[in-house]
Amino acid sequence: MPRRGYKIRKAAVDPVYQSPLVAKLINLVMKDGKREVAQKLVYQTLDKFKEKKLEPLEVFEKVVNNIGPRMVVRPRRIGGASYMVPKEVQPKHRLFLALKWLVDASRTRPNKEYHTFTDKLYAEMADAYEGKGAAVDKNNQAQKLAEANKVFAHFSW
Repeated sequence: MPRRGYKIRKAAVDPVYQSPLVAKLINLVMKDGKREVAQKLVYQTLDKFKEKKLEPLEVFEKVVNNIGPRMVVRPRRIGGASYMVPKEVQPKHRLFLALKWLVDASRTRPNKEYHTFTDKLYAEMADAYEGKGAAVDKNNQAQKLAEANKVFAHFSW
């Protein structure tokens, strides 16, 4: 482990929307280093919101806020027993979890109903915008778990 902290790298902005948030989504959608394919998928999804007369970046930011967890539980061993201790999520980690849950929920949608990944991502983002969907359910589940284990909050240090 280095004595000095790691140098924090800034995420590049995407070429179309000039947003680091969209660039992070593109990086999570990307498979096998195929950035142009991932960019095309994300931009097609955001263009579908333009067709619906919605501002894509505002929709995307609201989706990330709806999905991102505020509290998460971490296991802590104390006296031979493991306790699930609730902790507040750092903003960077909250963003990462929100985007990861969004992409994972999109990938698990059925192929029969949604034929392309663009359709899956659009459907999941539209559901998250309204406070529904698998990614929002995962957030609610994490919040409930943290609330249920609030008793062990004094073990956090």
